[in-house]
Amino acid sequence: MDVRKRWSRAGALAAGVAAVALAATACVSSGGGSGSGGGSSASGGWATATSAQAGGGMDALLQAAKQEGRLNVIALPPDWANYGAIIKAFGDKYGITVNSANPEGSSQDEINAVTQLGSQDRAPDVLDLGQAFATGNTQLFAPYQVATWNDVPAANKDANGAWVNDYGGYISIGCNAKLVANCPTTIADLAKPEYKGQVAINGDPTQAAAGFASVWAGALANGGSLDDINPGVNYFGQLAKSGNLLKVDPNAATIESGQTPIVLDWDYTNVAQAEKVKASFEWKVNVPADGLFAEYYSQAVNKNAPHPAAARLWQEFLYSDEGQNLWLAGKARPVRLTQMQQAGTATPELVAALPPVQGTAQYPTQAQTDKAKQVVAQQWASATA
Repeated sequence: MDVRKRWSRAGALAAGVAAVALAATACVSSGGGSGSGGGSSASGGWATATSAQAGGGMDALLQAAKQEGRLNVIALPPDWANYGAIIKAFGDKYGITVNSANPEGSSQDEINAVTQLGSQDRAPDVLDLGQAFATGNTQLFAPYQVATWNDVPAANKDANGAWVNDYGGYISIGCNAKLVANCPTTIADLAKPEYKGQVAINGDPTQAAAGFASVWAGALANGGSLDDINPGVNYFGQLAKSGNLLKVDPNAATIESGQTPIVLDWDYTNVAQAEKVKASFEWKVNVPADGLFAEYYSQAVNKNAPHPAAARLWQEFLYSDEGQNLWLAGKARPVRLTQMQQAGTATPELVAALPPVQGTAQYPTQAQTDKAKQVVAQQWASATA
């Protein structure tokens, strides 16, 4: 719960986030070949290939990626959206060693790594970014269109393939049913006196994607809109003054100990938490209809990827039916879900496990996000003091 959430995961609220130290890199999935950097002959022309076909076909991509033998990923916690299983499946399938750096990192950390490490062999090959970071840093990315490109709606990708939405979810309310007699199901419920000292949001909204999204959900439930996040700031200010809002950053430990009985977070994170604790207590998850807010993350290929063929093969894997179903197994909603349901390739029991949603979410534009983040950055601390 405490990873993959900083503002860099969904938008650039904290432009001055400190650079991350990348000295320690964990090898989490291994296969054949130690490989070499992007300058090797194995990479050929894949550093500029805009599709598998443009680079010589899928077989050629696979061969080049296996020759490189390595893939560098960053800021992918194994328990976030099923990334642990995704990394293992990729490594096992292709015999490529996946080096996972800074799994607790943020999108800002990812961008910092790209700019600071340049073309070094340990630079990230691929990125999983919050939307604002994806749209705001396209000059760092290599455009690439996967084989299933046409399945991704136009609104969910850069026209040239610099970034493509991958998976997303809704802000939800997780609740310890063992400690809370009547779990809240709406944003409005959170103001009830019975929840004093029990409500937490996942991260500082000036730095954390989930925290920021929670404030926007609060705005939508209190007369605000995608053009006006002020009511959300004011609402959580009221919760702070009433004592309902905890000044605790929730994580698995605080949930399991009962320190944070009610947590606002992405639905896939809350549902994954429910799976972890089900032997001890029920962690109920509800997507509040009065504050329906959803957002996608985005994939991008580093234009200076040291392993450009492996980077592109990773993209092909993620957007294949297999990769999309692996995200679905992590309770995230993959970007091709609608098309896969129509084609019968989405695993039905995984779809059925997603929390029910009432209504249709709207997605903020970049301009709306920029405006909202300024408001939160300027007002959050004083509103919740």
